[in-house]
Amino acid sequence: MDPVVATTSIRKIVTGDVTYGLLNPEQASQFYVQIYDQVPWSKLHRKEKKTAKNGEVDGMALGARLLRAKTEAVDDGYRVAPLFARRTYSCVRLKLPWEVSEETFTDNIEGERLEDKLMGMLTTQLGLDLEDLHWNGDTADVSPDADFLTLNDGWWKQLLAGGHVVNGAAINGGVISKEHFFAAYRAMPHKYFRAGRVVWAMNPATKISWVEAVSNRATGAGDLALLGADAVSKPMGFDIVDVPSLGDGKVVLADPQNFIAVNTWDVRIRKATEGKSAVMNDMRYYSVFLDDDPVIEELDAAVIIDGMTLA
Repeated sequence: MDPVVATTSIRKIVTGDVTYGLLNPEQASQFYVQIYDQVPWSKLHRKEKKTAKNGEVDGMALGARLLRAKTEAVDDGYRVAPLFARRTYSCVRLKLPWEVSEETFTDNIEGERLEDKLMGMLTTQLGLDLEDLHWNGDTADVSPDADFLTLNDGWWKQLLAGGHVVNGAAINGGVISKEHFFAAYRAMPHKYFRAGRVVWAMNPATKISWVEAVSNRATGAGDLALLGADAVSKPMGFDIVDVPSLGDGKVVLADPQNFIAVNTWDVRIRKATEGKSAVMNDMRYYSVFLDDDPVIEELDAAVIIDGMTLA
């Protein structure tokens, strides 16, 4: 479905109460596309849409070194079977409510067309918030942002608990260096490099500090020989993906397809212009509801650098 048509279709549902704001599967699918197209990492990771809020997502692999010799006219009974790995998920119901005064529509030069812009703002903010929650969610958080972060346990917490963790504080006094990246590379089981999709994930500040750490060294030529000709933007030949939600000094080495955002088809966008509150306050009320859970298919296939400081 064309994104413009999809937005119009979603808006039509918002304006009516017949379906109680429930998007049909095609509209829900396009809605998720619009949300996940907002940030680079979200374009790359795997998305699974489910009917049930709780269940399992499947992963499949074939293993390695499977070839065998063929003997003429003989079936030796050797067979290869796919290896299936299952990860449980448990989606949390999320909401994003907002309100706009009726005067906003009458005073704005775009009038009723302003609602289309509001829908665009909605999808943009949802995309940013979901990426943040997917990485930083922590059900044990007690910070001022706990109302947001405790919604779910994100990928970073999952990797700290079960992935390969490089203690950045123990290398080069904790200050970012090429040794941190070599340590992360060595910690990754080499079989996961074969698909050719592994990337580095870090926020822009960490990326700039990496550039400074490499470019300021007196042994620049030697560094290029070790790290690759394009060492600045592709350490050891792997692209860098900007993930603004990651904290300073936090780095991930992984295949983005190993990270899964599980959502259900139950997406609802509601709008209220009638009722006591709307009439008395002269307001329009909107809210979007969706189910979400971030899971990792294979914890063994990811490495993080934690405790590293920037130069």
